[in-house]
Amino acid sequence: MLTYKGGHIVRKGTYWDLAHGRRVDVLDEAVLAGTGAATYVKIPAGIMLLSGPIIGLVYVILLPFIGMATIAALAGRKVFGGLYNVAVKTISFGWSPMAAYLSGKRNKKQDTK
Repeated sequence: MLTYKGGHIVRKGTYWDLAHGRRVDVLDEAVLAGTGAATYVKIPAGIMLLSGPIIGLVYVILLPFIGMATIAALAGRKVFGGLYNVAVKTISFGWSPMAAYLSGKRNKKQDTK
């Protein structure tokens, strides 16, 4: 078991709260701080330090793809947003939601009198 919840009794080791970036060193036996919502991971400090450059390398490799995906999403939003606005303006049912028409619509015959 590598994950522990707050309030558990744990043995000697290094426990990391990844959500808050805290490290807890336990020398003998102790109770982890926090409620059951707090999650701790038991990882040796050396492995945690080696994982930083690996995560950075993955980020650097994927950064161009993240940029291309962002540009594609923005371009798609511009194109399809414009098409949506054009479609909304051309498709009209003559309905005006802010108009009440409580006294009825005026006829052209009534206006000429």
